[in-house]
Amino acid sequence: MEQLTAFSLTVRPDNIAVVTIDVPGEKMNTLKAAFAGEVRAILKQILAHKQLEGVVFISGKPDSFIAGADINMIADCRSAQEAEALARQGQQIMGDIRALTIPVVAAIHGACLGGGLELALACHRRICTDDKRTQLGLPEVQLGLLPGSGGTQRLPRLIGISTALEMMLTAKSLRPRQALKAGLVDDVVPPSILLEAAVALAKQGKPGSRRLPVRERVLAGPLGRTVLFSMAEKKTLAKTQGNYPAAMRILEVVRVGLTQGMQSGLAAEARAFGELAMTPQSAALRNIFFATTEMKKESGSSAAPAPLHEIGVLGGGLMGGGIAYVTAVKGNLPVRIRDISEKGINHALKYSWDLLDKKVRRRHIKPQERASQLARISGTTDYSGFRQRDVVIEAVFEDLALKQQMVSEVEQHAAPHTIFASNTSSLPIADIAAGALRPEQVVGLHYFSPVDKMPLVEVIPHAQTSPETVATTVALAKKQGKTPIVVGDVPGFYVNRILAPYINEAMRCLMEGERVEAIDRALVKFGFPVGPIQLLDEVGIDVGTKIIPVLEQAYGSRFSAPDAAVAAILKDDRKGRKNGRGFYLYPAKGRTSKKQVDPAIYPLIGVTPGQHLAPEAIAQRCVMMMLNEAARCLDEGVIRSARDGDIGAVFGIGFPPFLGGPFRYMDSLGAGEVVAILQRLATTHGERFTPCEALLRMAREQHSFWPRTA
Repeated sequence: MEQLTAFSLTVRPDNIAVVTIDVPGEKMNTLKAAFAGEVRAILKQILAHKQLEGVVFISGKPDSFIAGADINMIADCRSAQEAEALARQGQQIMGDIRALTIPVVAAIHGACLGGGLELALACHRRICTDDKRTQLGLPEVQLGLLPGSGGTQRLPRLIGISTALEMMLTAKSLRPRQALKAGLVDDVVPPSILLEAAVALAKQGKPGSRRLPVRERVLAGPLGRTVLFSMAEKKTLAKTQGNYPAAMRILEVVRVGLTQGMQSGLAAEARAFGELAMTPQSAALRNIFFATTEMKKESGSSAAPAPLHEIGVLGGGLMGGGIAYVTAVKGNLPVRIRDISEKGINHALKYSWDLLDKKVRRRHIKPQERASQLARISGTTDYSGFRQRDVVIEAVFEDLALKQQMVSEVEQHAAPHTIFASNTSSLPIADIAAGALRPEQVVGLHYFSPVDKMPLVEVIPHAQTSPETVATTVALAKKQGKTPIVVGDVPGFYVNRILAPYINEAMRCLMEGERVEAIDRALVKFGFPVGPIQLLDEVGIDVGTKIIPVLEQAYGSRFSAPDAAVAAILKDDRKGRKNGRGFYLYPAKGRTSKKQVDPAIYPLIGVTPGQHLAPEAIAQRCVMMMLNEAARCLDEGVIRSARDGDIGAVFGIGFPPFLGGPFRYMDSLGAGEVVAILQRLATTHGERFTPCEALLRMAREQHSFWPRTA
């Protein structure tokens, strides 16, 4: 066996060559341009060995095949031509693998994504394990790119146009059984026999041409193709609002390959890859990727985290149920829920049951896995079983006296080392810890709803919180599958503080006569997943408006909301989606009709609706209020860096990822331009738009939030 850096070749006695991929010093395999020479050397050896009957590509890593290409390669490119050359090199390597005259099989266990799947597609056959860690996909669109090593051409030919487009346009990964059904893999086997099964598959010879399902054959014809691409373009534009060019380029490149042939398709793919790599959207999305990767390595503190064995949750409501679910299912930790009633405990258990049952019905997990995961969650109406909990997460009502009582009870019934983490959205952590015997073990842990979907949590230490408490809380959040940011103990913390003025400004536009749907559409067009008024409905109008007086008291009139409108809406028992009526009306479960704006909202708040502002003007007003407050937060040390502020806004409230977050966006505009826009708005709409001192200073000194080389 000849050992190379990342690829090694072994020839078995039965004349099957096994190429093992194992990038030294890395947890997962990623493809790098530097490996091209190694692969060519391997292929040269294979060609020279005339007795070989087949080749198997397999990973030397215990839980992944190839997680994709190394994104740093793109960051190193200085022009579209350089990035295009990178894609052409990848295409050439994959083409050389495909051109081997003996059968080549990809033996896949774990993540097979991006360039990893492109390598597998270049092989003549694919076999994967039935392990839950195994997934196959082309998620490049999430980085503002498209597959650049032949993926846009080989995937549609293998599994059909519509399935391939769905995978590439949505970054959808297929699980083992889904991949088998789609024809992406030839077989699914247990991990223990993967290599031998792959060898057996290689000995069967090259496969014949696969017959696609009838639907895919119809769509592959000229008429079906025209209809499919027309529908896909409309759907893509509606979803992306034109803000993500990679999606439209994927459609274009796939169409070229299907209508003009493989070589034309590959040329179009490489060219599009090079051009997309240089777009500001891809740069912003890749920056988010790098930032989150960097944050995974950080503990949030100078101390080491304490071990985590058992977790407690106080409160079986929506938040408590969600926290218990992510702790037990994603964190693989036993959870004990304490609620004042059996009803609350049952509610929390049903929350997890419903989510896991959905996974069973979709065949993502087996019924026995559902049972084992549910078995990690237990409940009690007292504190039995809390003695050895490492962290107790409180998710009770936003009432200071109640939360202080919870601290006292946990200190009495749990262990001396137990951390008390409060899931509060507005109350100061220092106040919650005011009567604690061990205030150094009290911290804020602010989740966003729904907990099972929202990726962000804010970790909020108060002045006396110990570094070990912070590190342990950050470690728990990561186990739960969350991205944690450490923020200051101030009213609203970070995310709610920048969100409140944004929603308030939307409400002011409404009071000036703009229609609800026009306001929401303007911000969706800007790039938010939902508009601000719909977001208020989703959060709950009663919940969302509770924090406004707290913020107004702390920061002044710039946080004031249109009081009369809020009072009228709440008096009319409008809470949003949770009670079926807010600014929108929500149909009862089981009905096919969609939500719609309630026309009664306008007379209720004393407004005659019409269109007065352009969508861009509405979006600018709302977004500029958010940007100004974000700059204040960084200047005051509420967040530790522009990076944390960007990740918090993107993952917490859906700030447009293609803009990179509020700080990247302000850098792209320039501090001087941000100040000029705010000053114009202040002149027209009021002093709440007055640019903060930090922005004025940066404009004078021509500084940026991020290092200019980043």
